[in-house]
Amino acid sequence: MNFPINGARSARNYISILKCPVCGGRFDANGPQSLICPQGHAFDMAKQGYFNLTIRPAHSHYDKELFDARRSIITGSRLYAPLHETIAGMIANRAGNPASGGLVVDMGCGEGSHLQKIMHGLGPSGWIGLGVDLSKEGIRLAARQYADGLWVFSDLAHAPLQDQSVQVVLNLLSPANYREFKRILAPGGVLVKVVPGADYLRELRETLHGDSNKRDYSNANIVSLFRQHFSKMEVVHLKYRQWLDTEALRDFVRMSPLAWSAEQAKIAAFTDRDGAEITVDVDLLLGRNDSLS
Repeated sequence: MNFPINGARSARNYISILKCPVCGGRFDANGPQSLICPQGHAFDMAKQGYFNLTIRPAHSHYDKELFDARRSIITGSRLYAPLHETIAGMIANRAGNPASGGLVVDMGCGEGSHLQKIMHGLGPSGWIGLGVDLSKEGIRLAARQYADGLWVFSDLAHAPLQDQSVQVVLNLLSPANYREFKRILAPGGVLVKVVPGADYLRELRETLHGDSNKRDYSNANIVSLFRQHFSKMEVVHLKYRQWLDTEALRDFVRMSPLAWSAEQAKIAAFTDRDGAEITVDVDLLLGRNDSLS
């Protein structure tokens, strides 16, 4: 990622973008690995290198095995490479000049691999990356694997980020909170949301759920809701197929919630072969914050 310094020093340098989850106050650095607000609320960096900035109990269905498999697929195969390249191009072409240090925040970053790949695609630049997720296992893995990043364990509905502090919000194949996204976006900032298309992971859906309603999918309602919040929007459709070998197919199944309720015999039928082509079919929705306030 494009951090010129390690995680603790990154937090100190970019402390102005974070806010206290208790009172909303601005943080000051309190030593190399601690944050403190004017009201005295203090938060220490975890030993893995992330900040826990949530004050509410959190539970995630996503466990360490899923995130390990997800990282293996994202970093070890090219299943999502065209998607990363397209998003990096959208940021570079539509989000302005980051020379002064533009901030890219991945809301729902998981274990951080999507953000890391996108930041790598931007090349040497002034862009800064930050990942936010409510899965502690995901954030822990992100901090361990990508030590130069800034990672925050927090609820997306109460993001610990200052108003209008972010130039680019990413929301990739995960739930959205448009109220928060619009609050943190700077005037002229952009939101890039990735939603599945009708044929997204078609091969997995047909094998595991060919006789149920999970086989088919439509993103029409998601696109309509996006348009309600961002009247000026672009839609970029991306569809391609990538080959996964046997080992990758097993990781692919382990990372997918589609397998949670599937029969073991169907999972075995999908993974016990030399490999398969997998369809990635997504719509990239880009909305711009035109607010002048």
